[in-house]
Amino acid sequence: MNYKNSIEKFIEIFKRSNLSISKFASLINKDRRTVTSWIDKITDIEPNKDIKDKICQTFRYPDYIWEEGCNGEEFLKSITQIPQKEVRIIDEDYYGRLKYIMEQEQNRRFVIQAQFPGPMYRDSAVQKVYKTTTSNDIEELKQSRISQMLRYDYDTTEWYSIKSILTFCFASIGNFYTKDEKLKILELIYELFNNNYNKKLFLFDSFSRKIYGMETTYISINVKQKVLFFKSPIESVFIEIRNKSLVERMHKYYSSPIEAPSHVNFLESVKIIKILQEALKYGNDIRQAYETINRQTDYGELFYNNLSIDLQKEVSNPKSGQRRN
Repeated sequence: MNYKNSIEKFIEIFKRSNLSISKFASLINKDRRTVTSWIDKITDIEPNKDIKDKICQTFRYPDYIWEEGCNGEEFLKSITQIPQKEVRIIDEDYYGRLKYIMEQEQNRRFVIQAQFPGPMYRDSAVQKVYKTTTSNDIEELKQSRISQMLRYDYDTTEWYSIKSILTFCFASIGNFYTKDEKLKILELIYELFNNNYNKKLFLFDSFSRKIYGMETTYISINVKQKVLFFKSPIESVFIEIRNKSLVERMHKYYSSPIEAPSHVNFLESVKIIKILQEALKYGNDIRQAYETINRQTDYGELFYNNLSIDLQKEVSNPKSGQRRN
């Protein structure tokens, strides 16, 4: 069978389900008579979009199985194998990876960053990142990316863990920024995100649900195009996902006040950036910075959670009336 129309595809899906007509009909919210008319080819009126979407949702099929071009062996593979169209490996050099990111995040971006600050903010303050030299083409592309990110009207939503920003400011190991570089980066981010509704900065507590914290990697979500990509453990490889359900679920997780990890409201995040900048400027340590955050904001508890057990004994308890979103 060539599976050139929706009825033929419907029949094949029904056969492979091993369900009774009544059970199958109930799963797709149709009556038994309608389903029987398709199975017995009594009607040539094809299933509508709602039914097709319900089948894909119920049996976790990609939505492109209903397209005219998806027929024959390709259709069978689409309902029996992991859909290759939904997963793509981007294995490029630095130039290729950066170009890919710029194309995917051309007009807007929604990202979960693995560490603070994001690479382009870092590169704007730190002249040399890699130990090896880079080509002129790469440097030109990096400057183009930085210019894109620094535009006032560029739409960006960025999530950083509180742990990563405290590490950036106060860690004694694995931290190669000078004091001046830290201040410059914090000032840049403050100026970009303060009173700019095109840009939203969220600080989340990675210890709010797991005792030893939640590890993250760079994830970029484009819910409009139904695509996300993330960095693999191999530096040169990105993994692109075009699974509509997964993309929407990931986006909802970080955009829903109920589902998202405990976090600082984007309006207050900018205020905390300024507090940390002042702490560094005047040589205050992490304990003093926490005390200021606890005193001047409603998010002291989230920062308290990120202090070691020993440090928690040296600071004040979070004040009452704390917020978690």
